[in-house]
Amino acid sequence: MARMGTGGGKRRAGKPAAGAFPEGTLPLEAKAIREASKKLRFPTKAFIQGRAVAAASGKTFLAESPANGKPLARIAECGVEDVERAVRAARRAFEQGVWSRRPPAERKHVLLRFAELVERRAGELALLDTLEAGKPVADTLGIDLPDTVHCLRWHAEAVDKLNDQVTPTGPSHVAMIVREPLGVVAAVLPWNFPVQMAAWKLGPILATGNSVVLKPARRTSMSALRLAELAAEAGLPEGVLNVIPGPGSVIGEALGRHAEVDAVTFTGSTEVGRLFLRYAAESNLKRVMLELGGKSPQIVFADADLDAAVRHIVPAAYWNMGENCSANSRLIVHRSVHDAVVTKVKAALREWPVGDPLDPAVRIGPMIERAHLEKVLAYIETGTREGAELALGGRRVLAETGGWYVEPTLFVKVTNRMTIAQEEIFGPVLAVIPFETEAEAVAIANDTVYGLHASLHTKDIGTAHRVARALRAGTVSVNCYSEGDITTPFGGFKRSGFVGRDKSMYAHFQYTELKTVWMQVG
Repeated sequence: MARMGTGGGKRRAGKPAAGAFPEGTLPLEAKAIREASKKLRFPTKAFIQGRAVAAASGKTFLAESPANGKPLARIAECGVEDVERAVRAARRAFEQGVWSRRPPAERKHVLLRFAELVERRAGELALLDTLEAGKPVADTLGIDLPDTVHCLRWHAEAVDKLNDQVTPTGPSHVAMIVREPLGVVAAVLPWNFPVQMAAWKLGPILATGNSVVLKPARRTSMSALRLAELAAEAGLPEGVLNVIPGPGSVIGEALGRHAEVDAVTFTGSTEVGRLFLRYAAESNLKRVMLELGGKSPQIVFADADLDAAVRHIVPAAYWNMGENCSANSRLIVHRSVHDAVVTKVKAALREWPVGDPLDPAVRIGPMIERAHLEKVLAYIETGTREGAELALGGRRVLAETGGWYVEPTLFVKVTNRMTIAQEEIFGPVLAVIPFETEAEAVAIANDTVYGLHASLHTKDIGTAHRVARALRAGTVSVNCYSEGDITTPFGGFKRSGFVGRDKSMYAHFQYTELKTVWMQVG
């Protein structure tokens, strides 16, 4: 799930705002950032009924640094009993109306205060995600946290902008169409954009008056736990937001089958998304919103501005180490400009160093865990075995650090039937596929089970319109790589999504029930 801004290019981090780091304003320098990271307080307990608590079993699990494989902290390992505690707290808060029946203007005030506190602690939250996920600090501090704050503010401001309707009736009746909160929403998060995905879920869920049980990814729990503390400090009532870290196989199924959970929103793999549909079907038919995997194309036509295109092609494929379900990992290039584009991509990647994610000069950090490192390397080996040619990279690097790093990898001589062109790798791997005609380019782009995102590059306005309409994807960007902004919905076609959309007012609609009130007045 890419989190690029409206222009599609990577925003570079500047100097943090005052208070961004735990010890105040610091320059964006590696030494200062490393010192700040040593002073972090790690939130390690679950957050239920407005307070930090141990797991009911007393169990914990180890959070490790992807950058060096060293332990970070032990986190509460929640289980089924903790799910029950969290859901009971959320249901109690909802039925009591401490949030669900609170006037919209008051909810807005609390959420704006929440956004303000997140902004004040932006450096702390950014470092938590950098340490746990291995995300480069230039990204967490310069992109993820500003977008997180903006997301929370935008949804807060929308609280009192969602109007009900009165339909035209005869004089003897009044017909109202009103929206009401769903109730208890379970939000299950991915590990690749921890704090930002929490905001994408929490913003509209809380704005519309629901209670939440938030399940962070096991690998990246701490920023979500810190968000819960800040929400309580902002005045969110007890029980409205609960966070339960632990194994997804246990907590996810318990939430998915729980009769007191009214909806599940999930961002992650297509395989797990299928399970949530099954859980809902076999339990209370709860609403399920899914944002899933992708194998997104980017098409470069012969008339494109190649230098401008490459400025977007590279981040589209390699940003966040390619651990991004809307990564444009298939580069479909007109044969006449194929070699020129490949040469330019290779040159651009010289400015994408791999290394310690606490270093602001680093563009590519480690894979999330050893198992994922091995998975990515296995895909690279498969690509070579199936006949693709390595034009760049393909190896594990910096093994001496203990971290799980893969250098940016570029394949040429790829066909769309190859494994590396069909399956989601979730790593810094780009496959280049040539084409001859517009129809062929569209056919290759759509020849996938996914449909989350697509990009195209051309100077011809007619081509842009035709191809954008023809591409089967939830978001199509033209002459850039972007998911739009907070006002535009984000979600996928085919196996990339189910029903739901994140961002925009559409997210508010999906967390509400639509009710008709028919009154006889005469």
